[in-house]
Amino acid sequence: MRARRVVRRRSVARAAVGTAVIAGTAGAVHHHQNKKWAAQDAQQQQQYDQEQYEEEPYEEEQYAAPVAPAPAPDLTAQLQQLAQLHNAGVLTDEEFAAAKSKLIAG
Repeated sequence: MRARRVVRRRSVARAAVGTAVIAGTAGAVHHHQNKKWAAQDAQQQQQYDQEQYEEEPYEEEQYAAPVAPAPAPDLTAQLQQLAQLHNAGVLTDEEFAAAKSKLIAG
């Protein structure tokens, strides 16, 4: 009987050691795979970022040159009023040119 108990104890101990080895190996493999996948993801992200950087045009090329704003309605109305006065003969050519320059200059 005693021999059987010793054998059973050894087989239980072997099973426990085997399970621990398998669990430890599985954990190590899992950790290694996670590191490998994280490195692959980082490399893919870096490659994507580099491609985006190379494809994006500079801001100067992306946007057209700013266009001067159209004259404000008040300025347009004032210029029309000056033109009417000039056409009516109230303002001379010199007075019209001076008034127009003054309005445009601000």
